[in-house]
Amino acid sequence: MTLRISLAQITSSSDPAANLATVEKHVNAAVDAGSRLVVFPEATMQRFGGPLAHVAQPLDGRWADAVRECAARAGITVVAGMFTPADDGRVRNTLLVTGGGVDTHYDKIHLFDAFGFAESDTVAPGGEPLVVTVEGVGIGLAACYDIRFPGLFQTLADRGAALTVVAASWGAGPGKVDQWTLLARARALDSTTFVAACDQADPATSGEKAHDATPLGVGHSIVASPTGAILGQLDSSPGILTVDIDTDLVTQARATLPVLANRRY
Repeated sequence: MTLRISLAQITSSSDPAANLATVEKHVNAAVDAGSRLVVFPEATMQRFGGPLAHVAQPLDGRWADAVRECAARAGITVVAGMFTPADDGRVRNTLLVTGGGVDTHYDKIHLFDAFGFAESDTVAPGGEPLVVTVEGVGIGLAACYDIRFPGLFQTLADRGAALTVVAASWGAGPGKVDQWTLLARARALDSTTFVAACDQADPATSGEKAHDATPLGVGHSIVASPTGAILGQLDSSPGILTVDIDTDLVTQARATLPVLANRRY
């Protein structure tokens, strides 16, 4: 089975309405490319670097509904990062998954309390892994810092994922681009699934400045095969990456390298 997917490497602004226009533009581009799934980065609704509580909306709020309507018009499944209210005054870092017969969400489990940034100060963690089905293909969901935790990706594979998509706003710094691409390929090998990791573009490519340790993105969105091969990769600038996912390769990889079956811990 083959599923064509697109990764929309964008630079989110601090204006949710403007970001909706960006979503619609790239959804249309993904449809034109023949894709059935388009993945946007973490924090598509609003970039990091400012207060989040005032912008958070429920999953039946105006921003999510606008993404739903866009997906429905285009006839495609959309994954887009947003912020939803949490019960304790913080927000949740949420991936909305909508269109193509799917309407659900994933709340980021592993919060980015590292490299001088404390996401947990303003964001409450999720607690449940998620696998959805798009065009008959099991797809796991992950967000940014999740990519450093192989157990999540193996759990998603156990639950039927042939592909895990990662939506990120990856923090810049020495070695961080290499870590990002290495981790995407390693998680593909750990779980013998495809990994499609979509990051925010580097804001510097659009003439914007970084904000201290705030994770705004480094680009380099990447798709890795179950054997860790790079099937497509962008540079640091905004762009769209379209790749065909052949799930027969998952079956072949697991027959050759049965790491999931051979696990002891």
